Amino acid sequence: MSPNLPFVALSLFTGKANCPYYAKAELLADYLQANLPDFRVHKITQHPDKWEQWLHDICEMNGWEHRQSPIIWRELLDRGGKGLLLGGVNDFLQYAQRYYGITSTMLSDEMLDIAEENLQAQIENEKEEERIRSLIKPLQIWITSASSSICYQLIPLLASGEVFGMTTEISIHLLDSDQFKDVLCGIVMEAEDMAFPLLRSISEHTEIDEAFIQADIIIVLDDVLLNHEVQSLENCIREVSEICQVYAPLIEKNANSGVRVISSGKTFVNLKAMMIMTYGQSIKPENVIAVATSWESAAKAMLARKLNINAAGIKDVIVWGNITGCNYIDLSHAKLYGYDCAIWGPANFPRPLLNTIYDSEWIHSEFLSAQSSLSSRVCHCVGMLPAHAVATVLRYWYHDSPPGEIVSVGILTKGQFSIPEGIVFSMPVRFQNGSWEVMTELEINETTQEVLGRLAHELIQEKLIALKEIKEMHPYGADKNSSKKYLRQETETLPIDSL
Repeated sequence: MSPNLPFVALSLFTGKANCPYYAKAELLADYLQANLPDFRVHKITQHPDKWEQWLHDICEMNGWEHRQSPIIWRELLDRGGKGLLLGGVNDFLQYAQRYYGITSTMLSDEMLDIAEENLQAQIENEKEEERIRSLIKPLQIWITSASSSICYQLIPLLASGEVFGMTTEISIHLLDSDQFKDVLCGIVMEAEDMAFPLLRSISEHTEIDEAFIQADIIIVLDDVLLNHEVQSLENCIREVSEICQVYAPLIEKNANSGVRVISSGKTFVNLKAMMIMTYGQSIKPENVIAVATSWESAAKAMLARKLNINAAGIKDVIVWGNITGCNYIDLSHAKLYGYDCAIWGPANFPRPLLNTIYDSEWIHSEFLSAQSSLSSRVCHCVGMLPAHAVATVLRYWYHDSPPGEIVSVGILTKGQFSIPEGIVFSMPVRFQNGSWEVMTELEINETTQEVLGRLAHELIQEKLIALKEIKEMHPYGADKNSSKKYLRQETETLPIDSL
């Protein structure tokens, strides 16, 4: 240490990982530390996305004025008190030149190369830290309407390790109204008795103010069952909206910032996702999805029975539209694997499904008319099918969907496939690297495009009623009794290659 500075000081360097000036300052600091016995340096690298907030907080805490990367200050180890701000890279270069007679001659290209290496190293460090944290801190999973049969079937799937991996522990929180407290307690006791090795804890909650605390995942299973003899469709929609109006602020207040919300159940799946985003403005739209996999699976099973094959060999069936309302099962991209026919190929050789089903009349009549029975069967299932659908989507979200395979989920539209913006619409996506992306490269014909417009109409109407902008549903066509009947009449006339 210079004779002018006899006390021991710790110099702290903080900057954006991709900042070339931070790279220049830290290398000079490393040189000083290696060659001066009393010089100590501590570096804090920040991800570019976190830098601005971190800089604001540290300056506010110490009463500093600094707006650029890096920021450098000294803490006097033997005197205590707050640090002494040196400034930025130029201030540090002047400091080193004045006290130690040393400066940096690093070129701009070298600075940029090191900055890029710093950024990649920071990203890898954050990934490793996240992995370690995930091993220590279990995933916090909240399930609403937890007395439902879907939840009962879902818990073993989540706790088995097949969804999140065999090294990730989970804590499950069951939320429902007080009248179901005994049911929740029974589920908790049964789950504990099963001694799942990855289930850190499971608890019941009936106080709504406690909902979603530190939640990483929220599975919304609330259902408002439609009974025209008791209440109108419009009143059911308003009831769903009121439920989400309670949940959304609690999610914003109590859940982790990156919480993932999955809307499932038997009714109004799209609407629940839509209203949670509407009433929870800070919830990331890309983290809210509605599950359509139940309808995919039911359609595949129907096709498998027709072809006398295992349903696992049918891929890329697309569910468009309102998942628990007016939807369209699209077979135009569907493929068959392992089908015994005149054309032979390896096990991973796909065949277009529509080229294999020669009975086009069956497609036009039985399959299309059976879509309404699919909805009825899914809505009246005990819970195994939707539970498996939720588990499948979560597994894809955390560990990627099979390469090239289509998955249908309801997401907030941004004009994809010319669908109106601002509604939750089921469409084809792929899951990769912890996120999803819409498969906009898929081609759809004009007839299917027209059907998508009709499907969007029902969802727009639901949204407007939920927001109290209109009082009742209006059919798509003035000469039609309802949008669903209109859609059914249109799809019955679709050409075979558009299905």
